[in-house]
Amino acid sequence: MKRRGGKKISKLSNGERVDSGDRINNVTKNGQKLDRRKLVKYEALPEYLQDNEFIRDYYRCEWPLKDIALSVFSWHNETLNIWTHLGGFVIFVTLTAMSLTEKTTVESLFSGIFRPAGDGQLITMKKNGSSDSFPDSYAKHISESILDVSGDGYEVAIWPWFVFLGGAMSCLICSTLSHLFACHSLRFSLFFWRLDYAGISIMIVCSFFCPIYYIFCSQPYWCLFYLTTITIFGILAIITLLSPALFSGRFRSFRATLFLAMGFSGLIPATHALFLHFNHPQVLVALGYEIVMGLLYATGAVFYMTRFPERCKPGAFDLVGHSHQIFHVFVVAAALAHCVASLLIMDWRRGWPTYNAGMQ
Repeated sequence: MKRRGGKKISKLSNGERVDSGDRINNVTKNGQKLDRRKLVKYEALPEYLQDNEFIRDYYRCEWPLKDIALSVFSWHNETLNIWTHLGGFVIFVTLTAMSLTEKTTVESLFSGIFRPAGDGQLITMKKNGSSDSFPDSYAKHISESILDVSGDGYEVAIWPWFVFLGGAMSCLICSTLSHLFACHSLRFSLFFWRLDYAGISIMIVCSFFCPIYYIFCSQPYWCLFYLTTITIFGILAIITLLSPALFSGRFRSFRATLFLAMGFSGLIPATHALFLHFNHPQVLVALGYEIVMGLLYATGAVFYMTRFPERCKPGAFDLVGHSHQIFHVFVVAAALAHCVASLLIMDWRRGWPTYNAGMQ
């Protein structure tokens, strides 16, 4: 061992010298180099990266940051985890951009599912004085075509809609970054999984704003109570999940249960809304979408907790089809179901003649 230019020089068995300050490759006994960026098996991982023993191979382990960033375009066992939520993030960024302009629609995203394409604009924004509204929104087309009802064009505040969109985008991008960078080091793992759990909590809290605000805006005390309560629950959940001890795989069920408990706490205001507005078909249809959302989240959580299907055949689903990928797909689908429910509730409230303008 000697120094050259302030750097330590190590002589390897084959006579090759490597600066210790540089990124080096592993070298076998016969002098052949093995790329440090190769994918490794579960047993080769440090303990902090050993989360799912049924995923047997194709792990990135402590790669340099540049290589990790570029791995978003390569194939490994986190590739679909990254792209399922990155794709969802792009969808919600598109929805946000469309909600901010008068000329764009979400017809390309939803028309193929809910109604024939080419039937006109689905979501537009209108500026009318200082009040923003969705005068010709997608939810209005649904309610008119399915329920044969329409509102009277009453304008409502739209900030709760953007709160929901912001929460969804925060969750999806935090998840994307976590699955991409958490393998770099223990410090990165702790930081990014905390960020991921915080993003999930934020999304759950923000999802409550649209339905609660629009359903209870004519009853401001109930509106304030429900929104304050779920916000406090979300803050407590984030604080609880900041504990590094809860990052291990054995607390997987606890984490999922905590998030489900937060989500299903919405049954209380939903029951209240049903009692108040059971004779309004728009509310009933919106609650139906919310039930679909809850079932999608719950189904995804079951896959997440049980690690099905990879537990049935370890190694067979390392790259495609393991539980976390399925969980991600259900999360995006549930968020889109909630999106439709929120738009329905907005259009229903816009047609409510006794809307409290002071809530705007």
